[in-house]
Amino acid sequence: MVSYISTLLLLSVFLLLPLAFLIKLLISDGDLTLMSKKHVKPEQVEDKVIWITGASRGIGEILAKQLAILGAKLILSARNEAELERVRKQLTGKYATEAMILPLDLASGEFGLKEAVEKAESCFNGAGVDYMIHNAAYERPVSEQLDLIIDIPRSMLHHLLLYLLLSVETKEIIFESCMTNNAILWPHLFFPLQKTTLLDVTEESLKATFNINVLGTISLTRLLAAYMLKRGRGHFVVMSSAAGKTPAPGQAVYSASKFALNGYFHSLRSELYQRGIKVTVVCPGPIETSNGTGTTSGSEKRVSSTRCAELTIIAMTHDLKEAWISNQPVLAIMYLVQYMPTIGYWVMDKAGGNRVAAAAEKGNTYSLSLLFGKRKAS
Repeated sequence: MVSYISTLLLLSVFLLLPLAFLIKLLISDGDLTLMSKKHVKPEQVEDKVIWITGASRGIGEILAKQLAILGAKLILSARNEAELERVRKQLTGKYATEAMILPLDLASGEFGLKEAVEKAESCFNGAGVDYMIHNAAYERPVSEQLDLIIDIPRSMLHHLLLYLLLSVETKEIIFESCMTNNAILWPHLFFPLQKTTLLDVTEESLKATFNINVLGTISLTRLLAAYMLKRGRGHFVVMSSAAGKTPAPGQAVYSASKFALNGYFHSLRSELYQRGIKVTVVCPGPIETSNGTGTTSGSEKRVSSTRCAELTIIAMTHDLKEAWISNQPVLAIMYLVQYMPTIGYWVMDKAGGNRVAAAAEKGNTYSLSLLFGKRKAS
């Protein structure tokens, strides 16, 4: 009888463990290793010099605010100096008023990047950069996605009326993109990002994406790593993407750039880890970066940018090699592709074409219904 009860108990444990794992996975907004860490280790960032690119808005801005509260010494970089000033004024913490602003364009070439690294290394009395958070990224010109190109003549009034309807954040993106490309504003009227098929991507867009997401980031890393190696310490935190772990129909070039980043930084860590260089690659899925609520229009559910920043800091302070941040079903797809690639790629093949079509109709591009050819309207 005792043996029978023991067998039942053992069987129950074996059945309950997978069930508990499944439930945990379904309710998590990050991979299970990341979820097990629970809290930030503030001593890992307090009094440390942390350089953040793409710090003028979105996740970069929120990372800056959270790290300032934790007592980090910040260097904030982006192209828009006025926006960086706005972010700095909103910082709180013991070094908040000492945060440094370092305007930076990752497409500026090696000379410009070298100058930026030298300035960053000289900040805070030459303390040197302890953490480099690579957050800046580029997808593609939005005008290209809507088949709006420079040579198409349109009335100035039409442009003005459409421009006035855009959100403040989108107007800033328009202006910043035009200034970066030395373009006149009106012929480059931009709209919110949309996914497009890989056959529609132009060579110009391909080069622009890789120049910033890959070449500029790698060049900046190579230049800064030389200083870190002299000190025998340094930590690169790379804001990659779930699109760098799984296929991303409608975002082929962006996905390719993130796969490239993942490969480079994991290799860099393997080469330099024993010399004191650490790397944490963070792969967020769909993130809400506008209002921080964690939701978006229609039925899409996204992780809030505040939560994404919190989990990123947890990952870097626990020295995790890689961290995934996403709600379902993206998180489940990442697990499938990682551990059961044949099944994972089959799922993505089933959903891929429907996802691109859903994006064109402004529908939910993360719905399980895409597997069955149904596209939910937003």
